[in-house]
Amino acid sequence: MRLPLPQFATGDRAPNYIAEVIETSTTEFLAQCLEPDDLSFPVMPAFGSWVKSVDEESGNQVYAVVYYATTMPIDSIHRARALGLSLQDLREQQPQIFAMLKTEFRAAIVGFERPPEARSPQRFYQYLPPRPPQIHQAVYHCDSETIVAFSEQLDFLRTLLQVNGAPVEALTAAAIREVYQLRKADREWLVKAGRTLSVLLKDDYDRLKVVLSQIHP
Repeated sequence: MRLPLPQFATGDRAPNYIAEVIETSTTEFLAQCLEPDDLSFPVMPAFGSWVKSVDEESGNQVYAVVYYATTMPIDSIHRARALGLSLQDLREQQPQIFAMLKTEFRAAIVGFERPPEARSPQRFYQYLPPRPPQIHQAVYHCDSETIVAFSEQLDFLRTLLQVNGAPVEALTAAAIREVYQLRKADREWLVKAGRTLSVLLKDDYDRLKVVLSQIHP
C-alpha cells in the first residue's frame, strides 16, 4: 500500500516530511516514502543522506543515515516490466503505474538528541538511543543546521563503518561528502574527519584508502 501525504492545514505541511517508519529495530529503521500529490514517483533519498524520526516515549530525536533505497511494485508477485515510455508518456497513457509502485529506504541509526526539557548538558549523543523510533512515525530530511551541529563530533563514523549489509566504505564517504558540502567546504573539519578515519582503520589500510578515494573535496 502506498502511503498518502499527511493531512495538514493549508500552508501548514511539515517541512522535509518524506516518509513513514514501517519497520524498526535497535540499530536501523525501514521507511516508506510518502505518495506525491501529483503523477510522479516518490523522491528517493540520496545514499548517505541524513534523516530523523522520533521516539515518542522519550521525546528523543533519532538521527540516521540512508544506506539503501529501492522502488518496487506494491504487489510482490508481479514484477515491473519495461514499457518504453517517457515519464510524460506514462502520465498520459499509464497513470495507474504511479499507484502501483512504492519507494522504501533503510537508514542506520547514528545517534540521538534529547528533548529540550531533559535539561541535559549535552545536546547530541553519537551512540544508539535507548529505543528506536516507533512504527508509523514520521521521517524527515535533516536540515543543514542540525547536521552541521551533530557532526561536531565524529563518533558516528565508527557506527557507519560497522553497518551490516551495507557498502560501508562508500556509505562513510558519502556521509562525509554530505557534511562537508553543508559545512561550506570546511577544510579543517575534513582533515579532522580524515584523521579520525585513519585511527578507526589503522589496521586496515586498504579500507582506509577506499574511503579516502571516494571523498572529493
